[in-house]
Amino acid sequence: MSKKNPNSGDQNNSKNEENALWSIVGYLLSGLVIWGGIGWGVDNWLDTSYFVLVGLLLGAGASIYLVWLRFGRD
Repeated sequence: MSKKNPNSGDQNNSKNEENALWSIVGYLLSGLVIWGGIGWGVDNWLDTSYFVLVGLLLGAGASIYLVWLRFGRD
């Protein structure tokens, strides 16, 4: 029979929270970078200047929605 460390549950919980935090940061950054990049490309293609803003807003909204889907619901 092996003895368990009484703090091992706390360590696993903090590790899971840290992993969740990095996943959330990754979702937020990737949404901004990908959709902002798409907006920048459309701006260069159509010679406009507002699709970057549209892409950044769309990316932020989509990534917040994905974070809510993965971590916010019960």
